[in-house]
Amino acid sequence: MSAVRLTDLAKSGGCAAKFSAARLEELVQGLVPADAENLLVGLAPSDDAAVYRLDADRALVFTVDFFPPLVDDPALYGRIAATNALNDVFAMGGSPLLALSIAAFPESLPNETIAAIFAAAADQVAAAGGILAGGHTLRDEEPKYGLAVVGTVHPDGIWTKAGARPGDVLFLTKPLGTGLLLHAAREGRRHEEGLARASAQMTELAREAADALRPFGPSAVTDVTGFGLLGHAHELAERSAVRVVLDAAALPVLPGALELARDGVRTGGDRRNRDFASGAVDASTTDELLALAYDPQTAGGLLVSVPAEKAAVLTATFAARELFVARIGRVDAGSGVVLA
Repeated sequence: MSAVRLTDLAKSGGCAAKFSAARLEELVQGLVPADAENLLVGLAPSDDAAVYRLDADRALVFTVDFFPPLVDDPALYGRIAATNALNDVFAMGGSPLLALSIAAFPESLPNETIAAIFAAAADQVAAAGGILAGGHTLRDEEPKYGLAVVGTVHPDGIWTKAGARPGDVLFLTKPLGTGLLLHAAREGRRHEEGLARASAQMTELAREAADALRPFGPSAVTDVTGFGLLGHAHELAERSAVRVVLDAAALPVLPGALELARDGVRTGGDRRNRDFASGAVDASTTDELLALAYDPQTAGGLLVSVPAEKAAVLTATFAARELFVARIGRVDAGSGVVLA
């Protein structure tokens, strides 16, 4: 395998490379098809994926996600990029069927490096229950890889950000801190345990968590990725017309992430996420916990809103299946996001 360092070819990696959420909202404003009767989820408002109804029992879930390298190992990069895209389908309550690669690589990159990315992505798509059936590849000096994914969901079983209700409890299915750990590693400040844990969870499909969650009929679901916990919580609060209250002390953290935040480590995505969400956030916590909550995640966990009476059984169900879940807050009447 070539000794090329993929991260040396990228200006920013993973979901930290996302466009500003605030700017995206402005750019897509008004882009709603005139004849949209069967478009159940699109841009008004946007969600983790688009959903189009085929008939009374079937709807298509369609998403696309790609980004520059965030790790140097090509197979790990392929698995992470695939996981990040596939998890959008699971976050909508659906199941992946088919995926296509979206790729851009320098011509100087060795064939075995590119082949390792493709092969690892194909394995991850298969693990999600789908098939990688082709794709499109361009020449570009900055590598980029991801997937367009089509899945299915019952029209009555779609999960969106818009259904959270006062009295609900909020859960998160993965710890936070991937952006902090990866950014610090690129600067030569490696936290080995944290990076190992981050790599493991960034290749963890949301399939099992979604399967465990489905019987509880969640009020709202979204996956926490590039806009950080506070960015995605802000979207959930705004779409649902509720107030999200997060317990800062309950936020689950990857090893080393808080220490790095305390030492001043921040990604470029941190600033963009603050620009997007800070106007709706009332925060009274430490600087490092606030940085953790704004930290852009790659292939992050599901943020789940469920009625309070279901919380204990949900926790027990995840424990019985040996799946991670953390209770991190509640939903109140009102608006905005509180982190305290």
